[in-house]
Amino acid sequence: MCNDAGVEPVVIEVALNGTTRPERNPTVPVDHDAIVEQGLACLRAGASVLHCHLPGFGHAAEAAAAAYGAIFDEWLAADPDVLAMPTLGSGADVAEKLRHVDLLAEAGRTRIGFIDPGSMILAKAGPDGLPDRASFVYVNTVADIEHAIEQAHRHGLALHFAIFEPGFLRMVLAYWRHGRLTPGSFVKFYFGGPGGYFAQGDGVTFGLPPTALALDAYEELMALDGCDLPWFTAVVGGDMVRTPIARRTLERGGHLRVGLEDHAGDRTPSNLELVEEVVTLAAEVGRPVATPAEAVRVLGFPERRPS
Repeated sequence: MCNDAGVEPVVIEVALNGTTRPERNPTVPVDHDAIVEQGLACLRAGASVLHCHLPGFGHAAEAAAAAYGAIFDEWLAADPDVLAMPTLGSGADVAEKLRHVDLLAEAGRTRIGFIDPGSMILAKAGPDGLPDRASFVYVNTVADIEHAIEQAHRHGLALHFAIFEPGFLRMVLAYWRHGRLTPGSFVKFYFGGPGGYFAQGDGVTFGLPPTALALDAYEELMALDGCDLPWFTAVVGGDMVRTPIARRTLERGGHLRVGLEDHAGDRTPSNLELVEEVVTLAAEVGRPVATPAEAVRVLGFPERRPS
């Protein structure tokens, strides 16, 4: 949805922490208070989607929902339209891994469901610079994808699809063609920066590189199907604003994700600084920054259900 000047506002997501530890960036938030405060600062600066991981690992669904809820409640108190998004939980199967999303949705604390629609090796560099044999094989089956889609329909959630590889997008397009996605669903093109998902080493990475031609390829896949889903870009294991991706995304009508979960390079900016950088770039390009209420409209989210 465009504003009065006919220009669609850009939606900014900030991914606050993830696998990033203080050794990589000393400003990364690693506890409840820091996550809350940095989220609020980024919200005030222009982010409308706030994404975080919980401190520690292995949280059961009820504990995860309570911990996320305590964070999200403070963000929602600042702006009831802010789009708060958790990450995958722990469990033996996808139902357990996504059970906290059921609980958060039932409490009205999140409006976004998610699944990564494919499988891949999330590699990291070993001591010799080659791919480490202990690299993580990340598996999401068709049954997992369909579980997330069904969960989104049950709760009236938009769906977030992280596109690590072109095949992930083709999987989403199959469900889109058959009308299986919920209103507000969107795709996010993850470009593999030099450090890859774990920002370890240089050159052991994934997917397409953060170049203009790579973004063209994803846009062509969308165009071949006539798909009009909103799309974001992110550079994982790299520095978004130092690649062609940020400006080109803004010029093409896409939306942006930044944050210390993804950022790696020769500098250590804060989450707030990363948001401020893309706000400045958006102004240069002539794209206004969406407020949370505008983001809900731009992305086409469904009406909020009573909790």
